[in-house]
Amino acid sequence: MATPHISANNGDIAKIVLMPGDPLRAKFIADNFLEDAVLFNKVRNMFGYTGFYNGKRVSVMGSGMGIPSISLYAHELYSFYGVEEIVRIGSTGAFSADINLFDTILVTKAYSDSSYAYCKFHDTDHFQYPDKSLNLKLREAAANLGIKVIEGTIWSSDVFYYEDNVLEDVAKTVKEYDLVAAEMESFGLFATAKALGKKAACILTVSDNIVTHVETTSEDRQKKLVDMMKIALEATKYD
Repeated sequence: MATPHISANNGDIAKIVLMPGDPLRAKFIADNFLEDAVLFNKVRNMFGYTGFYNGKRVSVMGSGMGIPSISLYAHELYSFYGVEEIVRIGSTGAFSADINLFDTILVTKAYSDSSYAYCKFHDTDHFQYPDKSLNLKLREAAANLGIKVIEGTIWSSDVFYYEDNVLEDVAKTVKEYDLVAAEMESFGLFATAKALGKKAACILTVSDNIVTHVETTSEDRQKKLVDMMKIALEATKYD
């Protein structure tokens, strides 16, 4: 049965969904990593596909940008399509000069000053957490693939372009909570999973460095962030 934002029927979506922000990255994964991939959603061009990876049924779907967008799609996937696990695979900006472009970050905690969790669940915690068992699978997959991962707390921000007069406050927050990188979705995904009794995790690729100001292109972010894709796909075989 279709929801307002997903046109799939019951059974079209696997129990585990990999969720990049960019729907074109979802298409890239389906085209390059999944066998027999079938499009199950194109509402608002938020492409979703289900196929097989090494015999394991897996879905991949875009989430859009920001906590409200990923939380909306996660709610519908968890609540109406029987999805049990969502792994966000996204891009991130690093807060340390020692972190390089295309490094892989496994999120152990997400900080946010967003009001999303409180408004939806009356959850006042500014830290939301991934599922420990999912993170264990992602670590094991990374080790088996020989891919180094950096683990740490990230900032899930509601803001992409900060004004100059608040940058000092941003720097204080980064230092206070020992934040390694910034993105805009994980907090909402983790909060939604917790409230619904489901599982979520997040693995990220560094697409720019906020300290050194080096950055990738939009095409890089669609097609070259492959280590996190391989890790997330490899982790599905441990179910």
